[in-house]
Amino acid sequence: MLGRPGLKKILRSRHFKGLLYGVALILLITTTGTVVYHQIGAPSATWIDSFYFTFITIATIGYGETVDLSNHPEGRLFTVFIATIGIATLSYLFSTMVALLIDSDLNSELRKKRMEKEIAALTGHYIVCGIGRVGSNVADEMLKTRRKFVVIETDRSVLDIWLERHPRSLHLHEDATDDEALRKAGLSDAAGVFAVTGDDSHNLMIALSVKLLNPKARVVVRVHDIRNTNKARRAGADEIVSPDFTGGMRIASAMVRPHVVSFMDQMLRSDDGLRVEELVVPATFVNTPLSKLVPKSGDYLLMATHEQGKWVFNPPDDHVVKAGLVLVIMATPDGRAHLEKRLKSST
Repeated sequence: MLGRPGLKKILRSRHFKGLLYGVALILLITTTGTVVYHQIGAPSATWIDSFYFTFITIATIGYGETVDLSNHPEGRLFTVFIATIGIATLSYLFSTMVALLIDSDLNSELRKKRMEKEIAALTGHYIVCGIGRVGSNVADEMLKTRRKFVVIETDRSVLDIWLERHPRSLHLHEDATDDEALRKAGLSDAAGVFAVTGDDSHNLMIALSVKLLNPKARVVVRVHDIRNTNKARRAGADEIVSPDFTGGMRIASAMVRPHVVSFMDQMLRSDDGLRVEELVVPATFVNTPLSKLVPKSGDYLLMATHEQGKWVFNPPDDHVVKAGLVLVIMATPDGRAHLEKRLKSST
């Protein structure tokens, strides 16, 4: 089935434009021939006779002269002219139509192969299962924070809506509860999976499948019914989010702590992609003072560290950063990438 992005691409292709030009030229030739033959054959030739004679001339059917040209040599010369132009135009139309069909199928297959190669080359990426109302917001966040991800969606119309906005997104039109779909999305090398379809049972199945195929992958599950929380946990979910519960907490916060909510909203809407992020210090990291590892910068702000099960808020400059420690920072995507590079270079 051809989706709307694919249809739009066909409509913009040079072959489709050529097809339109060819149709316009055929209509012009047919109209001209009908008018001329009606004038030559008057008063005996009707408009239908004139149109029919033009049509059989262009189509090379040639049943005979339905418009009498025996006394009109210039009419026969005109017939030669429109036959030549008409046959050439019909040949062009046929070849353009074939090229359009082949090009559409070929491009679609090439794009699919190229996307499969891109997905296979990914490591440390995320898989978004379901690109509906919740999933599209998750994917938008991945884009804003410059994280690699693959979308899996079984509903073609929903997927097309997403691709209209982000045509270059890596995606699979598959069922995320199918193990093979998860493998195609690169689950073996993925950092985590978002099970955010609109069906709680589907999300539980996705969580279970992920943990069976790659126990190291982190799974965040969306549940609509809060009673499914324990089931999701037993299915292997690392985190469980209920939009209904979270929405209620957000409404309460907007009432009792409006400035905090306003600050968070402003951060999320920032064009700089400012977010509260966490960075895990690699196991091979060499102990380094905080002031040397995280120098002052406008791209990030260190808020806390988490080590040995304890939180250290606003740690001093001489605080020693060790392997396994988690840094909690407020940073732009560039700031996060800069600190990730510093952590890797110190191993």
